[in-house]
Amino acid sequence: MARRQLLHRLLLTCVVLSHSGLAPAQQPASDDFDFFEKRIRPVLVAECYSCHSAQADEIEGGLALDTREGIRRGGELGPAVEPGNVRRSLLIKAIKQQDEKLRMPPEKKLSAEVVADFEQWIAMGAPDPRDGKAAVAHKYEVDLEAGREHWAFRLPQPPPIPPTKDRDWPLTDVDRFVLAKLESQQLAPVGDADRRTLLRRLAFDLTGLPPASADVDAFAADDSPQAFEAAVDRLLDSPRFGEKWARHWLDVARYAESTGKTVNFYYPQAWRYRDYVIAAFNADKPYDQFIKEQLAGDLMPTDDPRVAAERMIATGFLAVGPKTLNERSGLKFELDEVDEQIDVTTQAFLGITVACARCHDHKFDPIPQADYYALAGIFRSTETCYGTVSYINAQRVTQLLKLPEESQVASAVTALSDRERERIEDQIQRVRDSMSSSTDGLQRFFASGRMSLLRAKLADYEQDGTPKLQAMGVRDKPVREFSRFGAGQRRRFGDYTFDGSRTIADSPVYIRGEPDQPGDARIPRGTLQVIPGDPLEVPARSSGRLQLAEWIASAENPLTARVMANRVWLQLFGSGLVPTAGDFGLAGRTPTHPELLDHLAIRLVEEGWSVKRLIKYLVMSRVYRLGSDSTPAALEADPENVLLWRMAPRRLDAECLRDAMLAVSGQLESNPPVGSAVALAGEGPVSSFGRSAAMAAVNDPRNAHRSIYLPMIRDNLPEAMTLFDAADPSLITSERQQTIIPSQGLYLLNNEFVLRAADATAEKLLEATGEVSDEQRVQEAFRRCYGRPPRGGEQVAAVEFMKQYRDRLSRERVRSTRREAELWSAFCQALFASAEFQYRK
Repeated sequence: MARRQLLHRLLLTCVVLSHSGLAPAQQPASDDFDFFEKRIRPVLVAECYSCHSAQADEIEGGLALDTREGIRRGGELGPAVEPGNVRRSLLIKAIKQQDEKLRMPPEKKLSAEVVADFEQWIAMGAPDPRDGKAAVAHKYEVDLEAGREHWAFRLPQPPPIPPTKDRDWPLTDVDRFVLAKLESQQLAPVGDADRRTLLRRLAFDLTGLPPASADVDAFAADDSPQAFEAAVDRLLDSPRFGEKWARHWLDVARYAESTGKTVNFYYPQAWRYRDYVIAAFNADKPYDQFIKEQLAGDLMPTDDPRVAAERMIATGFLAVGPKTLNERSGLKFELDEVDEQIDVTTQAFLGITVACARCHDHKFDPIPQADYYALAGIFRSTETCYGTVSYINAQRVTQLLKLPEESQVASAVTALSDRERERIEDQIQRVRDSMSSSTDGLQRFFASGRMSLLRAKLADYEQDGTPKLQAMGVRDKPVREFSRFGAGQRRRFGDYTFDGSRTIADSPVYIRGEPDQPGDARIPRGTLQVIPGDPLEVPARSSGRLQLAEWIASAENPLTARVMANRVWLQLFGSGLVPTAGDFGLAGRTPTHPELLDHLAIRLVEEGWSVKRLIKYLVMSRVYRLGSDSTPAALEADPENVLLWRMAPRRLDAECLRDAMLAVSGQLESNPPVGSAVALAGEGPVSSFGRSAAMAAVNDPRNAHRSIYLPMIRDNLPEAMTLFDAADPSLITSERQQTIIPSQGLYLLNNEFVLRAADATAEKLLEATGEVSDEQRVQEAFRRCYGRPPRGGEQVAAVEFMKQYRDRLSRERVRSTRREAELWSAFCQALFASAEFQYRK
């Protein structure tokens, strides 16, 4: 109690003295509209609009669900939705059908998954882009010619470099674009950041870790023109760079190590894709190559088995998404899986939401429903290999890709000994005997699940006990004909059965996206008509993935380079030049600096699609080096900092905050692990008996590896990640939101991981400083945690804290040998919990 009371007091003192001006800007939730368009609107249209929209003869109960205003105003019983309050939203009560007087839809019950989507939507604040009084009163018609005039669908053109009145300020062309716009608004940038702040900013942005205090001191003392560039090059060459920038991509790629959804099963081989992404960023793999490998690496020719294995692993991009393993209809499962793959492909690489055209023409963008099914044919001709095991409530099981033995890729598990094999085989026999002798159907049912897990364990090894080299990924389906249907059935279903596609083939359009309503004609596999260029030429005996990948990765695609350049800018400056980083379509926001965006996109291509070169170009700019102070005039004219007159401070992301505590405390394990806790757990359901080690590893306070290596189990993320706004791996996340909630402060004050880090930091501090005064030790603590010495008021407050805490510990008769460790641990914890430690300025 004493520690906590004094800690609160010191924390408040530190925050007030040092950072009264630091307050995080709330990020817009525009990406949440995508969730509505994919998960909510289609259900409303299919199940509710016939009675509760402008198209109904009479709106029942006075409840209109076809506009944002209508759904929130509600009908005779009151508001249907209360944003943020699931419990009080009548719509949830109605679709759960818990009240006989309030049942929607009246003649059927929505699936638990759909209900969960509506609950999640309301909890998100019920984001809803539908304006007006009757959103469905007219039919939207796609106008491709008009759509091609949208800025994002036109090829970037080299813009002229604008002149500036102040010719001395710019260091790069980036600065000239920014300064010209500032001058047009009679604004000026603030001064440059001090050298200590600048290096801390650069280190976090490039490696996700704080700089060592000795490096900060050396950089602060070195005023040579080459010092900053040398620091940039050193950090770009660090292996830590890939760990930081891979995390950004994994947000977009919705990386996780389990299926999520209604039944949650492990992905024991997902870690291979994670490590591929880290290695790709460290090696500065050209971005166009990075695209092609993730979409069609298995189809790219090579004679090198290691390269072949790497490219097969890269296609895990298409396999690591969420899956509904208990879906009874194989066709629906396939269509949903393909929808998810179209969504991640088009959002990640093109910045548009093509998946919104599954049930109808896109409501905002010039994307007809036929274009969606042109892409669907490509992905339906592809087999997704994600593994899992046949179990009680999981019917959708696949194989994994077998990697070339000559590739010699690492394995997360050790060889299976003869003794261990015998033990597992004995267990299988006992389960088999139990099933044979039991008359209890329920017991037999659960024993069969246990049998599947044991067999899956053996299946992961070769006969000699060597772990099989396997990976998640995709491959083309075989080319073959079916003859088991009659002529009428073939006309209706073609090569598609109740269980889904069995071969390479084009896909029909499914009316309203319903699996049981295929259209008569099939759409040739292809891409988006709104993008200028020749139609995609897909070989008859190929899925078309390689051709799709080459089309996306082409310099002639107007979206690809722009989207990636914007993603890089977002991570360095806190907001994209296109603020809606995941939506470059008509519903997204226009670029704040369109000429600068095109300049960066063209440069990315001309520099060989090098992400590292683009990052270096940006951080070497004067704009990147600006301070975070504000001026009254600029703050009044541009409170959102759209014109980039300063570097806006922002909170460290969840991974950087955790990793910074490990780094400062000296606990950080720099050698990456091979595999993950999920890989060691093996195939099976997340909640199954015997797999508690994987779940325990999620929040293990002793885990000293970087946060990117933590187990990413859907719906069971580490507490440090969920509290500090890490991406939900069930969603495609271009930009994380930032929240301020009490539980974040409680975590920093009480969590065992934080306490251990504070203890370790104090121990290192005491070892390094020896017999010195409190003032000197406080200075060293500030240098380690903040990269700077304390200011006058901070020093006074810290020393006063020491005095009070020592007195309290003395009265409580804490042993003198433990007293100093306790004292300095509390002080270090206060620094961890302060605004300056949590923020990058």
